[in-house]
Order: sequence, then C-alpha cells, then structure tokens
Amino acid sequence: MKRRSFIMLLGGAAAWPVAALGQQSEPQRRIAVFGAVLANRVMGPAYQAFLDELQRAGFVEGQNLVVDHRASDQDTARLSAWAVEMIRANPDVLVALGSESTLQVWAGASQTLPIVFVANNYDPIARGYVQSLARPGGNTTGIFLRQTELAEKQVELLTQAFPDRTRLAVLWDSVSADQFVTAEQRAKLLRLQVYSRKMENPPYDFVPAFRAFADAGAEMLLVLSSQFFAQKRDHLIELALRHRLPAMFIFKGYVEAGGLMSYGADNVAMYRQGGTLVGKILKGNKPGDLPVEQPTKYEMAVNLKTAKAIGVELPTAILLRADDVIE
Repeated sequence: MKRRSFIMLLGGAAAWPVAALGQQSEPQRRIAVFGAVLANRVMGPAYQAFLDELQRAGFVEGQNLVVDHRASDQDTARLSAWAVEMIRANPDVLVALGSESTLQVWAGASQTLPIVFVANNYDPIARGYVQSLARPGGNTTGIFLRQTELAEKQVELLTQAFPDRTRLAVLWDSVSADQFVTAEQRAKLLRLQVYSRKMENPPYDFVPAFRAFADAGAEMLLVLSSQFFAQKRDHLIELALRHRLPAMFIFKGYVEAGGLMSYGADNVAMYRQGGTLVGKILKGNKPGDLPVEQPTKYEMAVNLKTAKAIGVELPTAILLRADDVIE
C-alpha cells in the first residue's frame, strides 16, 4: 500500500468515532401523561392526535420521546401514588388530560416541572391553577374548554329539535357537576321539567337511572361530559335506544356509534392543540409564557339512522345546522 493511501486510511479510521458520535440520535425527552384509557372509543382517537402533533413537532415515541401514560379513571390516592413514581423518572413535561383530578395531582406533586392540561370539565382559572388565559404564570398552561357554556347550548338545541317536549332527563356525576348546574338553570328558564340522576361510585350502573327516567316520563336526555360516561359509550347509546329517548352528547364519537345528537368542541383538534403546547415546551418555551388556549373548532353531529330507529324526525333547521349528518 502506498504511504499516502495508508495515511489517508489511518486518518479516516481516526475520524470515524467522531463522525459516529455526530450521527447518534438526539437525547430522549420524557413526558408523564394522565389521560383516558387507550381503548376508550371517544377519547382514544383524541389521544392519538395528541401524539401525532408531538411527532409533527419532531418528538416521536419510541425514538426520541418516552411517554409514560397512565389511565386517569382512578381515585386520587392511586393517581397520587403514580405521580410520585412517574416524577422519579425525571419527565420533562407533566400532562393532565381530561378531568380536574389529573391536574390537581400534578399541581400537588410538583411546583417546578412544566405542566400542560386539557381541561374538559373544570375552569382552571376559577380553581386557581393559572392566573389568566393570556398570562397563566407559574409552571402551568394548557387548553380550556368552557364546558358549562356548552351544556347550556346543548339544552337549547334539544328544545329546538323537539319543541313539543318539556321533560328533560340529565345524566351527570361529580366530574360534570358544574355543567349540571348551568344546564339545569337553562332548562328551567326554558320551562323544562328536569329529572336528574347523579351517578356515584364508578363503574356506574346506568340501568336503574334509565328506568327512573322512564318512570318519570322523560322525553329527552342530556348526557353531560365525564370520562366515566365515555368509557361506557356503547352501553349508554343502547339504553337510550331501548327507551326511545332522543339523547344529546358532547362528542361526535357518540353519534358515530349510534347516539342521536352531539354538540361540542372537536376533541381531536383540541388534543392536537395540547400536543402543540407540549412540543413548544420540549423545545425550550416556558409554560408560564404560553397563553392558555381555547378550542378553535366546534361541531354538531346528528344520526338519521338513530332518529328513524326511535321514531323521531329532526327539523330541517337542525339538519342544516349540523356539521355532520350520518344517514
């Protein structure tokens, strides 16, 4: 071998470790997530959208991102124990998806780690988690859905769809208590009789509740937003069909599965917003400097197959207003 070629070979060999180091993957980031059960047919697609948005931001689970996801349908003691365990793994961001209990646990577990929430069923400003939408301050920011306003609108839409019906059944629990208060107030202003049933101790037994609604002569049903209701989506829809109750839900996933009507924020788009915020923090932004966002996309869906099955006809005005009509 010529001397020049030998020297070049040695130089290349010496440079190889440096080049290899330059090609190593970037350090892994870690997020700790409390969210819906992954098999949840209402919130599962939304959680996948959350991960997709992180991937768009350059953070791919299994490559440069570790996601420690735990189901939020647990009592506070279990969530708190999990939080201690998850924080020991040194996550970069804590994520609270859904009910207040998830954010409550993270806020109690750390005052320094960045926290991102998607607040479906509570007001993070009124509860003191952030200072304001524009200036959240501290270590927390997120997405805030004003669910109480939606509950009022859902009642109004039911009365517009069924103007001759005056007896409204409402299904709620501790998670959706704020929604129930505003829904009941709006219903009374609209001169509706309200038959409410607060569900206790999940997993819930919905059969007695529907039996009580039937005995009371309820003519319409409002199912408020709770992760414990979303878990039983198909069962709730089956009971509404069995009792021929026109039912209003919060997310389109209910209508796609056979529910009659839904009105609310696009939960897939909302969780994408949450993923965007987490991505920004992983890139170095401080949560207190990122304004709390609100959903930008709302949708109404109706299922004409279900309307026919329970023997009701939806007014043309409702059909024209719907963003999605399933035939």
